[in-house]
Amino acid sequence: MFKQLLLIFLGGGLGSVLRYLISKSLNSETFFLPYGTFTVNILGSLLLGLILGLAARHEFFSSNLVLFLAVGFCGGFTTFSSFALENQALLRSGDYLNFFFYAFGSIILGILAVFLGLFLSKLT
Repeated sequence: MFKQLLLIFLGGGLGSVLRYLISKSLNSETFFLPYGTFTVNILGSLLLGLILGLAARHEFFSSNLVLFLAVGFCGGFTTFSSFALENQALLRSGDYLNFFFYAFGSIILGILAVFLGLFLSKLT
């Protein structure tokens, strides 16, 4: 059990650092939407679909590797709390159009990205 927790911890740390770097480089006061959070959430959804699809088809994906990548890395890389905070800020400022595109675009594209990842994993 300790080994699995350590793998999740390490994967989550790596994912969080990468999320921070991407968000810092893409989020800006000059943009209306938080593109960094949007990017990491969609990429993380795609990656999660790929990982789970490949794990279902290939034996080299051990349960520990799935924990490290899917639960740890993807869990640390994507962020629902930032997504919720940014949507709240858009609503508070009265920017309903960007709220609509960001909130619903993130949800729909995130789900589609998981499906795409699962589909792409079948091509290997």
